[in-house]
Amino acid sequence: MRKYLLHILIISFVFIAIPITSATGGSITLRSHYRSLSVSQVQVIPNMSIRKNEYGFHGHSTINHDYNLKAIRGDVVVIDNTTGLMWHQSGSSNGVIGNKVMQWVYDFNSIGYAGYYDWRLPTLAEATSLLESSEKNADLHIDTGFNNEQKTIWTGDNCGPGSMWIANFLDGGVICFDSSEDWGDIVRIRPVRSMR
Repeated sequence: MRKYLLHILIISFVFIAIPITSATGGSITLRSHYRSLSVSQVQVIPNMSIRKNEYGFHGHSTINHDYNLKAIRGDVVVIDNTTGLMWHQSGSSNGVIGNKVMQWVYDFNSIGYAGYYDWRLPTLAEATSLLESSEKNADLHIDTGFNNEQKTIWTGDNCGPGSMWIANFLDGGVICFDSSEDWGDIVRIRPVRSMR
């Protein structure tokens, strides 16, 4: 009987000792590969509080972020210890028309910002993880650690030929945008990279 009880106690201790977070301190992994997403697929993105509409949704992230503003080699980044992502603190200073977005990212990587060459567009899941429930940074729904000039940003996820999903920090909106239209130049880029 005593051996049996001892085994139960050891097994219970083993379950308690298992860590629930990653080695980098983050505990939430967001999708980092691009996909083609329909409106209905976008409306079920995890870790979001969503109010659906016919174009996408309005909402905000439910992730409890642990942001850290840091200068690396003189370049400012925002590290999110919760998701394991490193963000460019601002991004493009001007809007970028959709067919020039990937060229912008390629050119950005050629300079090795903060010593890294693997910057990319965020997925929609990553971009929407930045959406705050209210205006936190001037009139934007984003943390004050980020530059407030990027009111809308491109993602790497598409919603059909010539169209890409964007995140709008003015109102917490997510919509499908025709990236070939001239007015697409109002949308900017905020590069991200995975740290794990």
